Amino acid sequence: MCYAFPMEKKRLSKALASAGIASRRACEELIFEGKVTVNGEIILKPETHVNLGEDDVRFEDQRIRNEQEKIYYILNKPTGCICSNKPMDRKKLVIDLFPPEKRLFTVGRLDRDTTGLIIATNDGDFAQRVIHPRANIEKEYLVKTSQEVMHEHLQAISKGAFVDGVYVRPVSVRKVRRGTLKVTVKEGRKREVRVFVQKAGLSILSLARIRIGGLVLGTLVEGDYREMQEHEKEAIFKN
Repeated sequence: MCYAFPMEKKRLSKALASAGIASRRACEELIFEGKVTVNGEIILKPETHVNLGEDDVRFEDQRIRNEQEKIYYILNKPTGCICSNKPMDRKKLVIDLFPPEKRLFTVGRLDRDTTGLIIATNDGDFAQRVIHPRANIEKEYLVKTSQEVMHEHLQAISKGAFVDGVYVRPVSVRKVRRGTLKVTVKEGRKREVRVFVQKAGLSILSLARIRIGGLVLGTLVEGDYREMQEHEKEAIFKN
């Protein structure tokens, strides 16, 4: 079911996000890249106001007409899949795990070799709420290593490290069993947990995200997905 887009003007980035193109931040990047036109003209300013019912707004030459019914999925991401909507030669995309008629994008990213909890949706406003730094949402990871985790390893990880030129620390780190530990972060910088663990002198066998805020992965099998319940959407914002 689709709903007619309300006859009002919105910022271009917000209109695209509401139509399920991507998160609002990602839509801004698409606009800056010159991939969006309004009435035949390439627009580079996300703050441009448009009305999808009146203006001819196109992304990659496909007209954006209606706001889609919002859908939300929880996926246990398998290894080898890329969190991107851009086609890549001989690389599997996370969104390819879903039926092709569902135009989805992932909320945030996990690197190719990391498994675990990720959200797929067409709700750009919701995605923006989840990934925005002020949401202050925790992400918990289960790390399996080839060595026994010692007290000095936990201390080293707790001290943090430089990631993308910024010094960051995990929220918490604790040993689960001989070669397994849990690391909780908030910043969500690229490969942040891998940097912490490897700089502590541990070799990673596997890395899986098991929690986002109060939303837990549970028993969902790797590669499977299911619809998210309303109470689970709310749980994300409760660490």
